[in-house]
Amino acid sequence: MRILGLDYGEKRIGVAVSDELGLTAQGLPTLIRKTKKHDLEILGHWIQNYSVEKIVIGYPLRLDGSEGIQCEKVNRFAGLLDKTFLLPVMKWPETLSTKEAEEILISSGVRWQKRKDKVDRLAACLILQNYLDCAGKSSVGRF
Repeated sequence: MRILGLDYGEKRIGVAVSDELGLTAQGLPTLIRKTKKHDLEILGHWIQNYSVEKIVIGYPLRLDGSEGIQCEKVNRFAGLLDKTFLLPVMKWPETLSTKEAEEILISSGVRWQKRKDKVDRLAACLILQNYLDCAGKSSVGRF
């Protein structure tokens, strides 16, 4: 089963997809947001192209575990994804995934001009890979 991983942002959405066995996450091109219709068309293309059966979207809880304004935005977008694609949408805790992605890119020597293009994709990979790793250790249905 392939899973689509998303790092939702107001300007860009980082996108990743799992391999068919659900073991690894690979990044797809970052989606530059334009309109809801445009964004859903692009996501729909990837969902169809990769035969996606589930969507995992990063859920940005605060450091104390509480929900903030960004969680409300993710909830609305997750609801739209569920309604549009009729697929399970899992919200996965992703606090500081973008910061972690930036640190990885910096330590890899990626210049700041190129980091902007890669950080959302890498954050989506980190979110999805974390989900896959935890799903592999847990019994089905715990999420």
